[in-house]
Amino acid sequence: MTFVARDPVQVRLTGTGGQGVITAGIILAEAALMDGRNVVQTQSYGPEARLGASKSEVIISSRKIAYPQVTVPDVLLCLSEDAFNKYFRDRHDDTFVLLDSNVTDEPVEDGRRVFKLPIVATALQVGHKVVVNVVALAALNALTGLVSQASLKEAVLRRVPARFRELNEAAFAAGEELATMVGEAIP
Repeated sequence: MTFVARDPVQVRLTGTGGQGVITAGIILAEAALMDGRNVVQTQSYGPEARLGASKSEVIISSRKIAYPQVTVPDVLLCLSEDAFNKYFRDRHDDTFVLLDSNVTDEPVEDGRRVFKLPIVATALQVGHKVVVNVVALAALNALTGLVSQASLKEAVLRRVPARFRELNEAAFAAGEELATMVGEAIP
């Protein structure tokens, strides 16, 4: 599946400090490099890094990247309410948005490409909240086709200690399975 066909594509991954969005951005950037793409990855988080909103941004292109900052994301992931409140409004009409199901009770289906999945709950079902970033990345990429799933999985497994490999493989598979929940509903 590929629902984001821009080149370059600007990606903003957001959540609460401790959810692994910085690592997710690094993993996505590494996967893009494995696919032979040009990539820039940046990150920011507030002084309350363990509880406040954090973000990781990745620009992926087949050409040279002229400006290294995401201006308006083509793809947005929000894993926490703080991140949703801070970053959700900064998008264009056709930004692909993936939210954790518990991010907000507000209706967000406004005719745009906005989808909710139980990302955090799935990570807990897999075995631990520490893999929420892997669940999110696998689902997001399965829906958008930012990089090849094979490169993404390889980049994930390169980043985790051997003792957590099985947990992360399960989280990756769970994220891919989550993507099938909305695969047919995407315009």
